[in-house]
Order: sequence, then C-alpha cells, then structure tokens
Amino acid sequence: MDNIAGRTSALNWIVQISVVALVALWLFPTVGLLVSSFRTADQISGSGWWQSLTASEQNLTLRSGSAAEQELRDGVYIVEGNLFGTVSDADISVWGVTSRAIDSYLPGDTADLGNGETITVQADGTYVWSGTEELSGRGQRVFATATTPPEFTLENYETVLVSGNRTDSMTRAFFNTLTVTIPATIIPIVIAAFAAYALAWMDFPGRALLIAAVVGLLVVPLQLALIPLLRLHLEIGIGKGYLGTWLAHTGFGLPLAIYLLRNYMVGLPRDIIENARVDGATDFQIFTKIILPLSFPALASFAIFQFLWTWNDLLVAKVFLIDATGQTTVMTAQIVELLGTRGGNWEILATAAFVSIAVPLLVFFAMQRYLVRGLLAGSVK
Repeated sequence: MDNIAGRTSALNWIVQISVVALVALWLFPTVGLLVSSFRTADQISGSGWWQSLTASEQNLTLRSGSAAEQELRDGVYIVEGNLFGTVSDADISVWGVTSRAIDSYLPGDTADLGNGETITVQADGTYVWSGTEELSGRGQRVFATATTPPEFTLENYETVLVSGNRTDSMTRAFFNTLTVTIPATIIPIVIAAFAAYALAWMDFPGRALLIAAVVGLLVVPLQLALIPLLRLHLEIGIGKGYLGTWLAHTGFGLPLAIYLLRNYMVGLPRDIIENARVDGATDFQIFTKIILPLSFPALASFAIFQFLWTWNDLLVAKVFLIDATGQTTVMTAQIVELLGTRGGNWEILATAAFVSIAVPLLVFFAMQRYLVRGLLAGSVK
C-alpha cells in the first residue's frame, strides 16, 4: 500500500525532514552572524541575535558630560544632558554610581557623590550633575539597567573595512586573499584538465599506475608535506610569498582535481571523440573543442571546492605566506589577529567573519547547480 500513486512513503518523509534539518543547521548560524554584524556591542552582550527585532534589557555603563561643559547657575555648578548622547527610546529601570550597586537608585532619585556633588538620573537618560564647588573630571560614570529598542548600525563595517588601523582594517587582507585564491584555483584546474584527458583517452605505458598513484595521493595528509615543501621552496629561491603559496595549493589540490575530471571525461560518449579523430582532429583540438565544453560541470564542481578551501585556508598561509610586516596577511589570519587583540569586541569579530564568508557564499550559490553533476561524474554508466 505504501507504493500507491499519490501517497508519499515514510522514507521520503524522513529524507525531506532530514534535508530541512540540515539546511536549518547551516542557515541559522549564517543568519545569526549577519544580524550580529549590524548590532552594537551592548546589544550582542545583552541578547541573542534572534531577539534583535525586539526591545531587550541590558546592563550599560554610561558617562555624563565632562566638567568642561559645566555652567554656573545661582551659585551651583551644573552639567546636564542625556546619558545616551541624544534623545533615546531607552527606558532606565534602575541605576547606580558603582558597578557593585547597579540597582541602588530608581529613575528620578538623586545620588550623593560626596564633596557637595550630586547626580540625578531620569528614566529617559536625562541627568543633572551638580556641585557647590567647581566640577572636575571627564564626567561621572553611571551604571544602569535599561530596556533599549532594536538598533542596527553600519559602524562595524566602517571599522572593519575602512579603518586606518591595520588591526581593524580587512581591506588589504581581502585583496590579499583574492590574490592567493584566484591563481590557486585556476592553475590546478588547467594542469588537471590536461592530465585528466591524457589518463582518460590517451593510451601510453604506465597509465594504470599513474591513475593508482593519483588515487593514493588523495589520502596523503597535507600537514605531512608542509615542512619538506617549505624547505624545498627556500632551497630553490622561492621563499615565502605568493608564488610558493600558489604552488603549494596547486600541489595539494591536483590529486582530487585529476581524479574528479578523469572520472567525468572517461564517461563522455566515445563516438564523439572517435568521429573527431576520423575527421582529422588532433588530441589538442579534441581537448579544447570537445572535451573542455562538455566537462564544464566537473570543472565548475572542482572550482567551487578549490576556491572554498583556498579562501578559508589558514595553515598554508601561515607556513608559506605570512611575513613580519603584514603586507600579505590573508583574511583568516586577520581574523585570528582580531581574536587576539579585540577578543571582547564581538561586533567587530562578527562583521569580520561575515565579510570573510560573503565571497565563498556568492561563489557557491552562483555555481552550485554544477556541483552535484560534477560529483556524480563516473558513478553511473
């Protein structure tokens, strides 16, 4: 009865629910990172990203205006204004003048600061700091628990992308990553396409051994070859730079590229190639005019993988690229630096991380239709 037309089997329901669950597991963190990149540090620390559209209660550290703003009125020195800087929709429920007693006062109460100084804070953040003698200092700190409305800002992106401080700016790291990723994706594809065609359609001694060697290289750990390869680069004069990084990514990506493209090319119709040879086409003409256009799904599939691996790489960049001046720092290394120097500024880290994944997301969604076709190459006849 399960196979009656119009009825969905239990297995199909399980598959569909599993796909939805996997999509949700992948989508929620990405959306959360995007939303957090537009929020302020206080909002991130006070509530989750899923509460970004609703008012949230936060513990805030605020500061009044400095003593330079004081005015003398009827023998009393006064500084007044709004703790939030401008008129705000925030609503203070309790406040205090020390972090240990944040709930000492209610809105409208007056706190005695000593030496004849007092401060009064209203629910909307309006304050009056007064004293019988001339006031001094940068201003009084006020610790408050307030309900704040949703707030989104572009300041995080301005800090990350256009800040003059090398620690905060990722613009240079973004272009450095492009400089590494684009050649490191194109070079192995070009080499692997020629090799895959030879292994698929050209007869020569040792072809089977070469195919077996390519399959064997797929399981070689990347970490095993890093130090020997770096020593080789230093001995032949390449050193640490873009060229060495391109060659390293090419070497590590070639086994999968050759294996994937060879499996796809060997499944192409033999009649097309044989007819081309009968018409007098050379191997190079067959490769460029027939094989490459027909192999575009496999080429795009590997390009997606190679681009993502290279863009998100940190280990190879650390070994072959990083220099003391930071002129060639890639985005993954820049984020690590942000973690070390700005570990508490989650809004900066969220923005930097989303900037880092934005390009891979665009590449994936632009070429994902070719991914499954390329991965299934050679699986069926």
